[in-house]
Amino acid sequence: MATMIKFRAWDKENEIYLYNVQDAYDTLSGFVKYDDGEYAEYDESCFGDFLNNERYAVKQFTGLKDVNGQDVYEGDIVKSNYTYAQPKISQIIIEDGNSYILGEDVATGNEMLVSDHIGEIEIIGNVHENPELLEVDHD
Repeated sequence: MATMIKFRAWDKENEIYLYNVQDAYDTLSGFVKYDDGEYAEYDESCFGDFLNNERYAVKQFTGLKDVNGQDVYEGDIVKSNYTYAQPKISQIIIEDGNSYILGEDVATGNEMLVSDHIGEIEIIGNVHENPELLEVDHD
């Protein structure tokens, strides 16, 4: 089964996620779903330079789901509950040219292969709405 390629975009002006933006970008018509369930209509002039601009931060779907069945995107912050280690808070990173998904442990900076432990991670936020989750408590 092929993994669906889809994207979400953080709208920096309205501080909200837009989902399935690849549909709007590909067809240059239709609707883009806001995170709160409302819809906004866009036209070609709005999405002409969608991927290369300062207003939107576009994040790719990893093809993976967390323990609650939520789609895992680049930029998500996850908590991993490995049975053999202390829980870790990590940011999802997609490495260019590689098919694996890395997470960077916030406390240590060490990378982990998320796809090996997908059944043990839970999305707890993202880099745009919850940047405080990436702060390390040094007390």
